[in-house]
Amino acid sequence: MPSLLLRLGAPMQSWGVHSAFGIRDTGREPSKSGVVGLLAAALGRDRHDPLDDLASLVLGVRVDREGSLMRDFQTAGGGQFCGSPYGVRKANGKAGDTVVSPRWYLADALFLVALGGEDPAFLKSLEEALLRPRYPLYLGRRSYPPTFPLVLGVVSEAAEEALRSYPVLPGSDGGGRMLRLVLESSPEEGGTPRMDVPLSFDPLERRYGVRYVRTELVEVVPSDRRREEMPCTSPG
Repeated sequence: MPSLLLRLGAPMQSWGVHSAFGIRDTGREPSKSGVVGLLAAALGRDRHDPLDDLASLVLGVRVDREGSLMRDFQTAGGGQFCGSPYGVRKANGKAGDTVVSPRWYLADALFLVALGGEDPAFLKSLEEALLRPRYPLYLGRRSYPPTFPLVLGVVSEAAEEALRSYPVLPGSDGGGRMLRLVLESSPEEGGTPRMDVPLSFDPLERRYGVRYVRTELVEVVPSDRRREEMPCTSPG
């Protein structure tokens, strides 16, 4: 089963899975909902469009650089605007005080993402869309654009095999160190549940399903070693 490989790196990125109201968390690696959202934006899909074909892809992540977990905040409301009170309104209709929203993000993290699928032509279409996206791409939040290169190409290996064999990315924490793999699994294989499979991005009916993942450590070849045994089916 072939796979599409992506390099997700940026000064800041955030992959929330438990965010509620004004509190915005982040996981330590990309979520499936976040990666599917990235693909949907590249394809130009509307929030009401179906996601079945994207959500059915097998997602694997290799953490080439863990990055640092950071906390920041944003504010909304408070003060005066054009002479009138400005703020987030309360239930009684009156203007309220400034609302503070704590937000966590990953600084300087770097990930190798593999998306496995049965149809090489579909993976190729995703690659082309990411190279010429319909909508701007970002890593979890609109203010976090990805750095170049984003697309590494379609390879013949399945997602797990590709993550194990692809050389460490430049700037990685690897090179003699073990890297963390997060792979889709099952409860029987000791997988832990994550509620991050997007079923609908409709703002009025946003829904997520569960998948199971397991975590492993793997030693990967240095990035300067030629990938002689890993044929690539697309440029890059």
